Amino acid sequence: MELKGKKVLVVGFGKTGRALCDFLLEKQALITVSDKKPESQLEKVDTYKQKGVCFDTGGHRLELFLGTDLIVLSPGVAPLPEILAARESGIQVVSEIELAYQFLKGKIKIIGITGSNGKSTTTTLIYKILKNSGFNVHLSGNIGTPLISFADKRKSDHFLVTEISSFQLEFTESFRADISVFLNISPNHLDWHKTFENYILAKKKLFNHLLRGDKLIINRDDRVLWSWRKEKNIELYAFSRKHLVPRGCYLKNSTIMLKLGEELPVIDTSEIKLRGVHNQENIMAAALAACMAGAPLPVIRKTIRTFRGLEHRLEEVRTLKGILFVNDSKATTVEATIKAVQSFDRPVILILGGRDKGGDFSPLRRALRKKVKRVLLIGEAREKIRKAISGICPIEEAGSFRDLVEKGYQAARRGEVVLLAPACTSWDMFKNFEERGRVFKKEINRLVKRLRGKK
Repeated sequence: MELKGKKVLVVGFGKTGRALCDFLLEKQALITVSDKKPESQLEKVDTYKQKGVCFDTGGHRLELFLGTDLIVLSPGVAPLPEILAARESGIQVVSEIELAYQFLKGKIKIIGITGSNGKSTTTTLIYKILKNSGFNVHLSGNIGTPLISFADKRKSDHFLVTEISSFQLEFTESFRADISVFLNISPNHLDWHKTFENYILAKKKLFNHLLRGDKLIINRDDRVLWSWRKEKNIELYAFSRKHLVPRGCYLKNSTIMLKLGEELPVIDTSEIKLRGVHNQENIMAAALAACMAGAPLPVIRKTIRTFRGLEHRLEEVRTLKGILFVNDSKATTVEATIKAVQSFDRPVILILGGRDKGGDFSPLRRALRKKVKRVLLIGEAREKIRKAISGICPIEEAGSFRDLVEKGYQAARRGEVVLLAPACTSWDMFKNFEERGRVFKKEINRLVKRLRGKK
């Protein structure tokens, strides 16, 4: 792909947008950045202006999108009317990972991880296993370093362990991974994709781009994913909690087993630090991918045994007078919230709410029954959630996270859990789920100090 002298529009100016500009400047492209935020809310604008980058901020102008040669999207950029109009007029529109893929050089191998839930945990665990095994490995994609930062750099025998979202896959044309991992698929981002079918099609692009010689890891227990297995003549491996698969990773009694020839034990579930059966699936997928990349089993076993998960994923914040506060701010889907609730065998005070992603909250009814003692609601979606779960348990609203934490503490008893697993995005109150989780933890610590001050 020739970029010199081309008019390239970069949509979104976060970390990935800046990395795109760095790459495109090296390629001597004529760069314009379009971002819905006003210029005053963007970082390092003056630095890039001095390098020759133009900025069009505070919204998106159709004439700008129609007057360019190539449009490159940062992760999470919605399919704006301007983007769709440009594509319909014949202008090439690609995601950042697609542009990066066109310029990756040498013997770089990509391990691509996608799914509705568990991507970051699985991606990070694979990265840690390979790093502990002595490989040249980088964390990239939707977490870590943007993939475009590795373009045009010769890194022979390096691994890029890459978390890939549906947003990134939507605008790919040929992007593929040497090892593709599909964790699960359930309704998600319907506010963005409009229908579950569109969401599936976006995810499936990674599958559709596989070539002979690539390796596919798929969840045997996911009905949608497992239905794809006969569509391609590809090297298939499976992981499962419910079935003994002929080639892959599975749960046998209480032991995770690896079978790529002979059957070998990986780890007993009692040794896993992460809560929830869904994390057993994430660990199976990670162990399988790392083993296929060449990691030795002892290193896989040791890394899993010491892995305590990521911030904002079923993170145990602290115990206060026998009440456990847990931060699962990353649970932005109904399915993730259900899995979070199922991770506890004691009564839960559940915090729900935020910005609706277009999903159906009614599946919460069955999951919350007899497990959740009380629901605390906050955010834009609170009325929709209330209607969906009405009659299951007492419901109370809160106006702030300070109020949520106070009410959660008052409602809970010794041995119970106050769980933030909101089933919504954070964008009505926060810039991301990380900020939401940190505010939750800050308010817990404030409560602790206040109670200690009373003594």
